[in-house]
Amino acid sequence: MSGIKFLLDTNFVLAILNEQDSVVQLMSNRAIDDADCAYSSITRIELLSFPKITSQDIDIIDSFLGRLQYIPFSLEIENAAILIRRQYKLKLPDAVIAATAKCLKLELLTLDQQLANRMQEIEMNTE
Repeated sequence: MSGIKFLLDTNFVLAILNEQDSVVQLMSNRAIDDADCAYSSITRIELLSFPKITSQDIDIIDSFLGRLQYIPFSLEIENAAILIRRQYKLKLPDAVIAATAKCLKLELLTLDQQLANRMQEIEMNTE
């Protein structure tokens, strides 16, 4: 995982793909490159399982994700997600995302303020 610094949450990926100004600006200001970023298998599932997704949307998502590092589930991530979900009462996808970031020591980039706040608590409790 050399060079990977960031884990992108599903909503953050969608904001990039939709060229949301605040996210584009953040990426630019922090000089975040695709090579610095990874995504969880849960993000891929969330992105591609939308019932009304078009084949063009699938191609765009696949193309973008192809430039990032893919992080599959591992037993370590599963165990961390179980503990995080139990302790912080997060939804399962959020617990998996948080566990992935925690286990791999990646900064989580999310637009979900509740998850961002919980992530700060999780990081403080593991230091």
